[in-house]
Amino acid sequence: MDVTARPSVVVFDYGSGNLRSAQRALERAGASVTVASDPAVAADADGLVLPGVGAFAACMAGIEATGAGEVVTARVRDLRPVLGICVGLQVLFDHGDEHGTVTKGLGLLPGAVQRLEAARVPHMGWNTVQAPPSSRLFASVAPTERFYFVHSYAARPSAALTGAGALVTVSDHGGEFVAAVEAGALWATQFHPEKSGAAGADVLRNWVGSLLPTGSRGQER
Repeated sequence: MDVTARPSVVVFDYGSGNLRSAQRALERAGASVTVASDPAVAADADGLVLPGVGAFAACMAGIEATGAGEVVTARVRDLRPVLGICVGLQVLFDHGDEHGTVTKGLGLLPGAVQRLEAARVPHMGWNTVQAPPSSRLFASVAPTERFYFVHSYAARPSAALTGAGALVTVSDHGGEFVAAVEAGALWATQFHPEKSGAAGADVLRNWVGSLLPTGSRGQER
């Protein structure tokens, strides 16, 4: 890819881990990537990545402390791309319920994040997903591909979510849960694309490619 065509991406550092692996994977996908905690820098980037590892409440506390929530909300309102990863997907919902404690989320997607109802929790390892045919995030990704998950909580697919215009990709672990969502400029994955090998690289490449002007997308690979 021509360096001049590389879109700028900020991985927002609000105290959650896994920043450098996401940075490296996004760079391989064709982006010019900065890890930053400055809301102004995050607001100006072509794309913003909201990572997340750990507990919903702890991630929301970091988001509130750094102003990340206001940046994400403003970008979504202005139709400027945001990608959430793992708990970075979960905090986009109305609230999270962990160990009986309900924590308010960003409220950009309708629904709650709750404990998985499975014999084995956490859900840790590789699993397939079912993406809708019109998904741009999973374009050219075979339905047999597997992605890497590490989580004990998840959002559930719902009529409210699809009724809000979201494209919902699901996976199954003790029941269906939201594996990814595409809602306008807001895309997010419950799995870790940066840890998901070639399939995850394709997903990140699709997102980075969506940041480019139409005429530049042929230069992505």
